[in-house]
Amino acid sequence: MQRTVFFISDSTGITAETIGNSILAQFDGVQFDKHRLPFIDDAQKAESAALRIKTRYAQTGERPIVVNTMADRSLCEIVAASGALMLDVFAPFIGPLEEELGAKRSGAVNRSHGLVDFEKYEARINATNYALSHDDGMDVDYSQADLILVGVSRSGKTPTCLYMALHYGVSAANYPLTDDDLDKLELPARLRPYRDRLFGLTIDPQRLAQIREQRRPGSRYATLEQCRWELEQADRLMRRAGIPSLNTTHVSIEEIASKIFDRFGIERTMF
Repeated sequence: MQRTVFFISDSTGITAETIGNSILAQFDGVQFDKHRLPFIDDAQKAESAALRIKTRYAQTGERPIVVNTMADRSLCEIVAASGALMLDVFAPFIGPLEEELGAKRSGAVNRSHGLVDFEKYEARINATNYALSHDDGMDVDYSQADLILVGVSRSGKTPTCLYMALHYGVSAANYPLTDDDLDKLELPARLRPYRDRLFGLTIDPQRLAQIREQRRPGSRYATLEQCRWELEQADRLMRRAGIPSLNTTHVSIEEIASKIFDRFGIERTMF
């Protein structure tokens, strides 16, 4: 079975897509053809979106699904005229909140991702710059790090650091364990003063070999044998050093970050 899904928003569409994907993931036997339609913030754009959805309906014979975060009800009605199944992300919450707060929703568009708090925005930028400058051990000054991820090359350290910086303003560095580190089975000297900030990422050897093969085809670096050896040695090193770790093979970046925050007692809301 295959169904078409549109994520529609009067802003970036990130919220609709994130929540929509979480819901769709619950349905194993269905393939979804996904489309994001951001910045649908006036009637003309809504009518254009409705036409696109209606056309898709005619082409496939299956009613499209719309995951919607548009605040303006009149725009929602225009899109709903396409005949799609409308899933309004805000609908279950607006009514109870209006009753609780004694106030009506404003219906203003482009509110979800507006740049309101410049201090938080600057914190995100600074944290992102920190993650980039402390990527793969390029900078050895870890004194300002909230945490430091360690693991073998291509185990997910860099994207996790950047995610935590961009969304939560967390200053995260990462250190790739080298063959020399793994031979000695000793925590590198530059990391020892920051032992309480270390967290290890690991991955299944087969998956690591696939990732490395894409990066360096036919290399020793990408062989299953080399991947197994590195991961086994890294596991020994981290257990010996008392470093908590997580296998990232079947875990999303969002979940990795949440588990790391929980381990370190970091309480941050998404900016």
